[in-house]
Amino acid sequence: MTKNVITIESGKTVKDAAEKMENANVGSIVITDGTAPVGILTERDFVNRVIGKDKPSTTLVSEVMSLPITVVGPDETVWDVAEVMRSKGIHKVPVQDGNKLVGIFTATDLVRVCSYGSDSQMRKVTEQILVRLKNSPQQE
Repeated sequence: MTKNVITIESGKTVKDAAEKMENANVGSIVITDGTAPVGILTERDFVNRVIGKDKPSTTLVSEVMSLPITVVGPDETVWDVAEVMRSKGIHKVPVQDGNKLVGIFTATDLVRVCSYGSDSQMRKVTEQILVRLKNSPQQE
């Protein structure tokens, strides 16, 4: 996971969010109410819910964020988080420890994990993926 999570309060505007995302060079921002994550705003949300709906830059992030937010705990395995992402059709999952946001796991992180190591390690990862796909209910 990435530990440096970019966040913004729910009462801020999409312009504020876009500026923070650009400055941090990230594709999403977690919306918070105090310290707890309440939503997420992604590049896709900007396309579909802001630009696509002709919303002004003064629109509050709380009006266009993705809900409900899906979070995982810090002790989840990469495989478990990947399954959450697959089943929910999402690419970014905040990691929460109690009420504290401690990171975010993205599809990019998943690719990074899969690309480390030797060829034999990569074969093991690939075999695990194939076994899971074979046993997946979608394959039946």
